[in-house]
Amino acid sequence: WNEKFNQLRAFHAQNGHCNVPQNDEQTKDLAKWVSYQRLLFNTKTLSSNCIQQLNSTDINWHLCYHSWNEKFNQLCAFKTQNGHCDVSS
Repeated sequence: WNEKFNQLRAFHAQNGHCNVPQNDEQTKDLAKWVSYQRLLFNTKTLSSNCIQQLNSTDINWHLCYHSWNEKFNQLCAFKTQNGHCDVSS
């Protein structure tokens, strides 16, 4: 666990986030591990110590919410700049 956690910390330091790509051969194993930690967290079977350590990396436990919020923030910026939300125009 500690080995993968240290790999995640290094990934975070290099990339500024913990969303490890699953389609990259170099990060595939780490991505699977992170995905499994999220599963354990969401099923409330991840230890509080592990949660605390992973929280120190600013891990996004719920990727769908993070993605939605990211796109919503982009839309708000677009509206501020353009005065409307019709992105197609």
